[in-house]
Amino acid sequence: MTDGSQTALVTGANRGIGAAIAAALAARGIRVIAACRLAADAEAAAASLGDAIPLAIDLTDAEEAQKTAHRAEEEHGPIDILVNNAGLLSAGDLPALSVAELSQTLTVNSIAPFALISALAPGMRTRGWGRIVNVSSGWGAFSEGLGGPAAYAISKAALNAVTVRAARAYGPAVKVNAACPGWVQTRMGGAGATLTPEQGADTPVWLATLPDDGPTGGFFRERAPIEW
Repeated sequence: MTDGSQTALVTGANRGIGAAIAAALAARGIRVIAACRLAADAEAAAASLGDAIPLAIDLTDAEEAQKTAHRAEEEHGPIDILVNNAGLLSAGDLPALSVAELSQTLTVNSIAPFALISALAPGMRTRGWGRIVNVSSGWGAFSEGLGGPAAYAISKAALNAVTVRAARAYGPAVKVNAACPGWVQTRMGGAGATLTPEQGADTPVWLATLPDDGPTGGFFRERAPIEW
């Protein structure tokens, strides 16, 4: 049903991969809700996309983020595509990790995406069409050794689990998948990364616009499935 009549909510739409995802969806004629932590960033992101809607959303408070998603639908109509892109990277290995740091990282990277899915997926299922993309990481894959900083790896592994269970709960018309964008030239990835934001956005955009016979409940990199 990707005929240009959809609305997509993209978190972290003001920079990096999120901005590239939002731009690619807007270029397809999909109305974008540019969701950012700060209202000024959301407004700037929406303005850069043309006919887009700014949305200030605080993912550090998952319950409030869920309420914000509900209000967005009430004000702007049904949301057909959700891209959980925004994330928090906390440095350090497990021995140096505090409970507060892990809790905050889990909230932003795993629990808030779950809250947004819980807010929007039931409506998608009722309408008979929806696409949910969780921007994850190879660092969250058990198959790849849960590399990187401890809090980030744990939170992305949790996001992968949310992906599997959400696909099971809301499918088959609502397709829920996780994407590993690769090593991307963003503030998080650094200038030495091998991929541009546009290249990193390719798989999430593909998953956000899957045809009706597309996959669900999977983990993808460069449009190919990878192991959890």
